[in-house]
Amino acid sequence: MQLRIPRPACSALLMIATGLVAGTSPASGQNSQLAVPDEYRTDGELTGQQLYEAACANCHGLDGAGTDQNLVAFEEVVPDFSDCSFASREPLGDWVWVTLEGGPVRAFSEMMPAFGDALTEEEATRIIEHIRTFCGNDAWPRGGLNLPRPMFTEKAYPEDEAVWTTGVPLEGEGAVMNEIVFEKRFWARHQLEIVVPFGWQERTAEAGDGIPDGQPGSEWNGGIGDVALGWKTAVWHNFESGSILSLTGEFIFPTGSESKGFGKGTTVFEPFLSFGQLLPANGFFHFQGGFELPFDTDKAENEAFWRGVFGASLAQGGFGRTWSPMLEILGSRALESGATTHWDLVPQFQVTLNTRQHVMLNVAVRFPINDTAQRQTRLLVYLLWDWFDGGLFDGW
Repeated sequence: MQLRIPRPACSALLMIATGLVAGTSPASGQNSQLAVPDEYRTDGELTGQQLYEAACANCHGLDGAGTDQNLVAFEEVVPDFSDCSFASREPLGDWVWVTLEGGPVRAFSEMMPAFGDALTEEEATRIIEHIRTFCGNDAWPRGGLNLPRPMFTEKAYPEDEAVWTTGVPLEGEGAVMNEIVFEKRFWARHQLEIVVPFGWQERTAEAGDGIPDGQPGSEWNGGIGDVALGWKTAVWHNFESGSILSLTGEFIFPTGSESKGFGKGTTVFEPFLSFGQLLPANGFFHFQGGFELPFDTDKAENEAFWRGVFGASLAQGGFGRTWSPMLEILGSRALESGATTHWDLVPQFQVTLNTRQHVMLNVAVRFPINDTAQRQTRLLVYLLWDWFDGGLFDGW
């Protein structure tokens, strides 16, 4: 259905387009028809602005800032599309599906009606592109550049996330190692990151550790690892090319017990770059490369590392649970002559757990490709909570 609405008619349509759609109220959450007089229906194509004014402005305002709460017929606060921190974060697909299917499709309020019977997907996309103009600040990276998070590779998009990762070896001595990551976004392009590792691991006990000579044994030790503090800045992004590049500097402090194997015993500075790229067919690519530079090289070696990830995202039914299989390749090498280059392969998949899609699970297995006698195969799982989008128990 294509509609042509002359400019003088827009103000009248604002009163009927969203509030009185096909004889129902916006609170119904049911599919709605745009109430546009027959004389304005032609084969012409409406712009995103015209569609927005006909379908959305009655509640969301002509400028996107939201109609005064005293003038709407419900108690829910209307979101402010001119707030860049809010409007820039979500990918285009989520905006389009909420427009077509209504708020409940992403566990939002039923006050947001479904326009799937009145708008095509292409028309809804035009509306969203017009909504993007309300921010007016290109410094904010588009939400479509927020690619799925791999298990090890640091993504380029600045984010508000909390991630709990647990890993266990599938061979050799036992261990349960955990890592809590807290990320807080600042302004358009910056992010503070705090990493706290902790866990328990088994080690072979030797004579002098309370085990008599000739009697092998083992003991479990627990503790906190080396805590890290980092700052990320997205230095360049371009949604048209699907690309984003960030630089990060991270300090890893010697808070863990070196004797128990929970730390390196020296502060380490870790500078690195992260790059993300959208690919055809809902594919994506991550790259991270950098250095580990210890303050005391007698306790730890200077090291270069690089990581790459290929993946794709598949949504059930177009807008349901999203599955993101990924293949991650990890490489590292000490910066000294004759050092071994270590390679690891990490197949994994991430899946969204709730309707809001801001709580996610990732399951991975890290396989060492070389030097396998010294390095273990490990199973890893993380739980990710994008806390900007709601509470941990919201949106289920």
